[in-house]
Amino acid sequence: MDQPRYLLGLDVGGTKIAAVVADGPGDILAKIRRPTPAALGPDAIVAEMTDMLTEVAGAVEIGPLDAAALGVSFGGPYDPVRGVVRDIPNLPDWGGVPLLRLLSDALPGVALAIDNDANAAALAEWRFGAGQGAEHMLYLTMGTGIGGGIVSDGRLYRGLRNAGGEVGHTVLVPDGAECGCGHRGCLEAYASGPAIARRAIEKLEAGEGVEFADALRDAGIALLELKTESIVEAARDGVTFAMDHLADTAFYMGWGIANAVSILAPEVVVLGTVATAAGDMFMEPLRRRVVDMAMPGVGDATRVEPAGLGDLVGDYAAIALAVDALAP
Repeated sequence: MDQPRYLLGLDVGGTKIAAVVADGPGDILAKIRRPTPAALGPDAIVAEMTDMLTEVAGAVEIGPLDAAALGVSFGGPYDPVRGVVRDIPNLPDWGGVPLLRLLSDALPGVALAIDNDANAAALAEWRFGAGQGAEHMLYLTMGTGIGGGIVSDGRLYRGLRNAGGEVGHTVLVPDGAECGCGHRGCLEAYASGPAIARRAIEKLEAGEGVEFADALRDAGIALLELKTESIVEAARDGVTFAMDHLADTAFYMGWGIANAVSILAPEVVVLGTVATAAGDMFMEPLRRRVVDMAMPGVGDATRVEPAGLGDLVGDYAAIALAVDALAP
């Protein structure tokens, strides 16, 4: 099949919408970004999306209907079978919105694919980033939660209710820390961005890391305002408490990944956010943990790599879905 001339993408979140246009191989040619008019409801947001597509398509002197496909990376639960959005805390009144139909009506004749942002990011890393060349890949991001996606035989594995890849909600510690999902001891409760900060605060409140606590105070950072980014920065600067805390986090994250590797046997595991920011000081102990705990013969054969797309992952996630929309 000949490559399409142009592809369109939308990365839709609770605070911003990005629209991009790419050429057939997926190289992004233009991008615009606007705040999400969340308070105005779904109709206003869909209208904003279509207006942005018209503008970004104009950057390459086409109309949106001239594009071969549109991919939409959506920051919330999405039902690909029914084509509707599920309830989303940061986008009021979106539960049950038929996004597939609304966009199909607005762009007749344009191939369309929509998925949640974790699945879309997995597809992007597989097609354009650190997962290129692998037939089987697990993608995980250590952000607000531990989101993820699985690519198997070159296709997204979605599972029941599009919930495939939720490694963050596998239980590591019975009766452990409470997770946002309502269970206890999930990987997400130990290695997501907020969990990393929470665990550090607990240690500091218990009297550990006095020098680090003093440095925070001198910088005017209240203990309860501590963010994971500050911990990573301190670790890069050689602060012992921060380095040890990241090593503890690598222990938990490596444990969770080892369980997933034993089940899925992917060629590569790609990690985003904290892993890319912290680099080898985080990745090396994590890799050792995976080898030690995964099934022998699989853990040492699976590559564990930092994500390759960085801040551009949302843009490429949308374009990866557009490419997928054209797949036979």
